[in-house]
Amino acid sequence: MSSDVQQTAPVPPQLDRADVRVKHEAGIGGAIRRFFDRVRSGDLGSLPVIVGLVIIWTVFASINPIFLSSSNLVNLLFDCSTVGVIALGIVCVLMVGEIDLSVGSISGFASAMVGTLWVNQGWPVALAILAAIAVGGFIGALYALLFNRLGMPSFVSTLAGLLAVLGLQLYILGSTGSINLPYGSNLVNFGQLLMMPKFVSFGLAAVPGIVMLVTGLRTVARRRAANLSAPSTGGLITRAAVITVILELIVFYLNQARGIPWMFGLFVGLVIAMHYALTRTKWGRSMSAVGGNREAARRAGINVRLIYSSAFVLCSMLAAFGGVLSAARLASASQQAGTGDVNLNAIAAAVIGGTSLFGGRGSAYSALLGIIVIQSIASGLTLLDLSSSLRYMITGAVLAIAVIVDSLARRSRVSHGRA
Repeated sequence: MSSDVQQTAPVPPQLDRADVRVKHEAGIGGAIRRFFDRVRSGDLGSLPVIVGLVIIWTVFASINPIFLSSSNLVNLLFDCSTVGVIALGIVCVLMVGEIDLSVGSISGFASAMVGTLWVNQGWPVALAILAAIAVGGFIGALYALLFNRLGMPSFVSTLAGLLAVLGLQLYILGSTGSINLPYGSNLVNFGQLLMMPKFVSFGLAAVPGIVMLVTGLRTVARRRAANLSAPSTGGLITRAAVITVILELIVFYLNQARGIPWMFGLFVGLVIAMHYALTRTKWGRSMSAVGGNREAARRAGINVRLIYSSAFVLCSMLAAFGGVLSAARLASASQQAGTGDVNLNAIAAAVIGGTSLFGGRGSAYSALLGIIVIQSIASGLTLLDLSSSLRYMITGAVLAIAVIVDSLARRSRVSHGRA
């Protein structure tokens, strides 16, 4: 045999592609077929809410072009921030198959605490905010104690908490019923006026694409090291580039008006942090396991009580923080704070965004997408000068559709063995 002919060992097949009985799709066509297969099997993800959002924006923009103006969208971002933070907490309790009906009252009580401690008692504003959030965490710990130790359903305990915390809010506000926060203070400016500098907003818009590319490349490297199939590097770069371009164009459009509020940037930052915690940490995987099957999670060695406690505490703390942001936005703490449709919008945003009422399935981005849907409906009807009664009816209808879609998707997952 000639010396220049080298013998090469055959490349072993990738472990997840070794079974010839399993169909493996490749290329763009294969990716499209895999997408439709997931949809047919009930793995819808954020597809329904994105489709719904496109329909809502198309309808309102066709009726009133001002709806998609940059100035109106900036106002929309302001409105999304406060209730969106509360909805993010609702995602946590829904993930474990429970509910918290008192988030509105907790947010109103937190705003009243900030006003009382800061304005009436002379506390530093930062200390007043920390105290309000800590009290919110204490209320959540109390719900967890009632649930874990006494077996009280979360529906009942949080309904009782709704009434009790509302009473506390009315008590500390006293006969005046409201406290005006110092207008022009840093907190009020943060809630009403502070916008990101343009270079900061453009820089932050590039972060998601960079993070997606870095984490994707790390995943590809680990899978190839384990002799598993992995997506192509070119595909990862293309997806990251497309997302970055879209976000940069959105930021450019919003900067034609006032720009992007720091308050909304804070909300998105919390969403990203929660998404990482739910998808990349042991705690997040335990949340999904407990919500999917509590007994199976317990037998797998998960501290179920601790997971429930973390969900309730985190939900109440985020509700309190949402109340602080609401006080900053309105420059006041009043008896009306946290009442009305705050509970409805927070819970509806989480469900409409894709978090399952049955537990075990959800995403931090549910709060972001869901609150954008709800506030888009409110903004569109306001521009059309229609009654607020229509907003309640339309939001209720959208919520009912979201639950129906979730129920049908769950049945489909069960029938396809993916539940």
